[in-house]
Amino acid sequence: MGFVQADPIRSPARAQDLILRHRVKNYTANDLDRRYRSLDIEEDYLDNYGFLSREVWQLLHPRAGKNLPQLDRRILESVRASGPMHPSKLDASFIRSRVRNAWGGYSQATKTAMERLHYRGYLRIAHREKGVRVYEALPTFTPSLSPDDRLQRLMLVVANLLAPIPEKTLLAIASRLRRSIPGAPDHRKIIRHLLNTGRLEKAVADDIAYVWPASKAPREELSRHVRFLAPFDPVVWDRRRFEHLWGWSYRFEAYTPPPKRLRGYYAMPLLWGERVIGWVNASIVGKELAVDLGFAMGRPLDRGFKDELESEVARFHSFLGLANSRREDDQP
Repeated sequence: MGFVQADPIRSPARAQDLILRHRVKNYTANDLDRRYRSLDIEEDYLDNYGFLSREVWQLLHPRAGKNLPQLDRRILESVRASGPMHPSKLDASFIRSRVRNAWGGYSQATKTAMERLHYRGYLRIAHREKGVRVYEALPTFTPSLSPDDRLQRLMLVVANLLAPIPEKTLLAIASRLRRSIPGAPDHRKIIRHLLNTGRLEKAVADDIAYVWPASKAPREELSRHVRFLAPFDPVVWDRRRFEHLWGWSYRFEAYTPPPKRLRGYYAMPLLWGERVIGWVNASIVGKELAVDLGFAMGRPLDRGFKDELESEVARFHSFLGLANSRREDDQP
């Protein structure tokens, strides 16, 4: 995959775990955290924050940016001298000031500075302690590829992850990636080059242009399984493609005020065969898993769906480490 999007909400599990459980045999919740130090991966931003293979991560650095502020330089020196550093240890050494964060609230200035250093490639995530990032210093990046090659490869990573991806989506992501790579050429020129050289293929369906890597051959067999997907799973990530393929609108509503929610705080898309037919809200009640279902265009009536739904519920509570599960009456 190259990249797995991360999200801190645990309802009932975090996005990265929900994504990986369909793709890693016998995967259970929190395996990624438990094994992080032994894996050849990094935490960083592609287009969103998540976990990247080290090969993809190296394509992102060095990132464009201005000279480091004085606070950032002092913190970097401290981490280089001390080794892996928990943000709370810095608070004792630096003045505790607060800055406004991206969510409209306030964060410690030292925490924000460490995040900037991480984004710029001066720090990496060594591991986490109770979910909090522990940082360590990195040597200066010396890119082995040209800006052109870096952007080309990153665009192929994105196209592979989301294939088939609407060309408009790829253009938007490529534009953001281009701004972070010093000296990168125009992203539209890069896409034309990848299409002209056959590394990307393109087709138009219902006036929507889709692209995908030339090596990404579609599977011929049709899976008849039920799957509870993460809201950020690559299958459903692009909302433009979602509405085109399945004919209804899905939105992530965790940050929507409760009275305005249509499907639930953490409604997960419900995949049946090749179609996303509705959504699932799963919660842990005591030591049991409660599952509420909703359908965009009615519940499937065939026996195969019922059997597969029961199998997916069983797989899900095993993934969470629970012994029992129960399913609530379907929502209208």
